[in-house]
Amino acid sequence: MKERKIIHIDMDAFYASIEMRDDPSLVKRPLVIARDPRKTGGHGVVATANYVARSYGIHSAMSSQEALKLCSQAYFKDPDFKKYRAVSSQIHEIFHEYTDKIEPVAFDEAYLDVTENKKQLNSAIDLACMLQQEIYSKVSLTCSAGISYNKFLAKLASDYRKPVGITVVRQDETKEFLFPLPIEKFRGVGKKTVPKMHDLGVFTGKDLYQLTASELIGHFGKMGYVFYHRVRGIDERPVEWQRERKSLGNERTFDQPLTDSLAVDNFLKKSAARLAQELEQRQKHGKTLVLKVRNSAFETTTKRITLDDYLPNETETFEFYGKSLLEQIQDPEHYDIRLLGLTVTNLDPLEYENIVLPLWK
Repeated sequence: MKERKIIHIDMDAFYASIEMRDDPSLVKRPLVIARDPRKTGGHGVVATANYVARSYGIHSAMSSQEALKLCSQAYFKDPDFKKYRAVSSQIHEIFHEYTDKIEPVAFDEAYLDVTENKKQLNSAIDLACMLQQEIYSKVSLTCSAGISYNKFLAKLASDYRKPVGITVVRQDETKEFLFPLPIEKFRGVGKKTVPKMHDLGVFTGKDLYQLTASELIGHFGKMGYVFYHRVRGIDERPVEWQRERKSLGNERTFDQPLTDSLAVDNFLKKSAARLAQELEQRQKHGKTLVLKVRNSAFETTTKRITLDDYLPNETETFEFYGKSLLEQIQDPEHYDIRLLGLTVTNLDPLEYENIVLPLWK
C-alpha cells in the first residue's frame, strides 16, 4: 500500500492575525480577541491572542478577566466571526488548487491528503512551501504546516515550530519525534487525563511507550488502546474529505443572561435567518429542529421537534418552531438565558423532496 502524504495546515493566531492585517497599529500591541472584561462585568472568554499577548501567558479558552490580570495593557477586540469565516473560505479555495481531499477541522486548520495532488508533485514538502507562500500572497496571513504519513503526526508536527514553521515526521523518525514530547502534547490527553498519566509515571512520549496495551486499556479504557497505537506512530484514519454533515446550526453564549422577551425574540429571528441562509447555501434541508438553552446555573436543556415532511428553509418557520420549543423550557415572563441555539439535524440534499403518495382520493 502506498504511504500516504498528509499535510496539516494550521493558521498562525488566525483571528488575531486577520485583525492585525486589517489594522497594522495592532501588530506590536498585546492583542486579545475577546470582549473587554471591563465592559462586560468580567465576563467573556479569549478566542485567541497574538504572539505578543501570548508572551504574557494569555491563551485561548482563558477567561477575559484572567487575561487582563496577566497583561493590564492588553487590547481587547470583539471577535468578528463573519469576517473570519469569509477569510477561511478564501484559504479553502487555495487548498482546492492542490487537492480535493480536504478535511476541515475549524476555520483555521485542515488536513490535506496530497498523496496524489493537482500539482502532480511528489514532494509534500514542496507542496507545503507552495501553500504557505500562496496563502501569504493572497490573504497576507501566515500558517504552519505539519507533514507526515498520518493525521496524528501531521497535527503534532504543525504545532511543533510555530509560527511560519514546516515540520516533517517520516516513518523512521517517529520515535525520535514522539519520545521527547511532553505527554500534554498528545491528542486526547486533556486536563483530566494528565494527572492520571503523571500518577503512572508518564511525563513524555517515551514513558508512554513503556506501558503495555493492557495496562493502558485498564487505566483509560478505549482511549488506552488509542494511546498505545499513537505513541507507536500508528493512525489509520483517512482524511475525511467526503464526510457528510449531519447537522447545521448556530448558538451564542451571552455575557449577561437574556431576560427580556423582545431581546430573546430578536436573537431567535436572527438565528433562524442565519440557519435558513446556511442551509440554502449548502443545498440541504432536514426534518428535525433542535433548540438548545442554558441558564445562569449552567443547566443545559435541549428540545426538538421532528416533522413528517422536510422543514422549509425559511426564517419564519425556524423562528416559529424555535419559539414553541422555548416556551416548553422557560416561561417568557421569567427568561434566564445564558446560551441559545438552533440546529437542524438529519440533513438531506435539497433534491430529496417530500413526496405525498395519492393512496386515497
